[in-house]
Amino acid sequence: MRPKVLVTRQIFDEALNLLGKHFEVESNQRDLPPTQPQLLKKLQGKQGAVTLVACTFDERLLAQCPDLRIVSNVAVGYNNIDVKAATRRGVMVTNTPGVLDDTTADFTWCLMLATARRLVEGDKFFRTGKWKGWGLMQYLGYDVHHKTLGIFGLGRIGKAVARRAKGFDMRAIYYDTARVDESTERDLGVMYVDKRTLLRESDFVTLHVPLLPETHHFISHAELALMKKSAILVNASRGPVVDEKALVKALKDGKIAGAGLDVYEKEPKCERALVGMKNVVLAPHTASASYETRAKMAMIAVQNCIAGLTGQRPPNLLNPEVMGR
Repeated sequence: MRPKVLVTRQIFDEALNLLGKHFEVESNQRDLPPTQPQLLKKLQGKQGAVTLVACTFDERLLAQCPDLRIVSNVAVGYNNIDVKAATRRGVMVTNTPGVLDDTTADFTWCLMLATARRLVEGDKFFRTGKWKGWGLMQYLGYDVHHKTLGIFGLGRIGKAVARRAKGFDMRAIYYDTARVDESTERDLGVMYVDKRTLLRESDFVTLHVPLLPETHHFISHAELALMKKSAILVNASRGPVVDEKALVKALKDGKIAGAGLDVYEKEPKCERALVGMKNVVLAPHTASASYETRAKMAMIAVQNCIAGLTGQRPPNLLNPEVMGR
């Protein structure tokens, strides 16, 4: 009997067809995640799951899915999966690193430029027929070139963002829990500073840190108070890294100039006040949303699942200790 796999949300046909060559597949090809009770019901008797971040695999769910052997996440982040609980139960967990680095870095710059130059405001102004002609003082924004870019998290995506800063002749500084080697700093043109210095000196602050207990509300009241009044915050990492209530207050009080957000604390919702703010650009978690990248993500997740259920080591295994069981 072939192993059974659940695909929790819509993925590309090519990836689904590949999965179907190896397993008996039940697929939710609607772009809506199941509720937790629905997910639990569908996982019964399944050995594998290919899933997206909106589906939560916590201790309670995993305890009721004794047949499950692998959870293959179509994302780099995996805060939707309790990896420790999965490991205790011998369930492999995989993700899709590397493939979306450049695409997410591109979108980070998209948010930065759109916010700095008030692109969304201007677009709406034009479309509603309010523009009556060029004016010297219309929609004044902020230059990006020759400014200071502060990067929190110099992993793969942070490095890709830093490389792009060279094209804008920016001064790039970064903070991470571990400093990279000097040759990497020279190659990227970045300088290591502490957290407070980065906040005080940066014209643009971009976030590329994973969501961990220590990064929850990594940016809150104290951090926002250190930033320049002309600074712009960009978050394309995970929503809870930023305290949204603190961000709303900082924007209302003029503590910072603007924000570009792709992720939110309680997706798909955000703090209501953000929606009405003209100095905020809001994107619906689309940093990796190019045709090429999302298709590759789905394919990598499927390949991880196939490997795990055919006795091989998945290429992107997050908890390798389960292989020793």
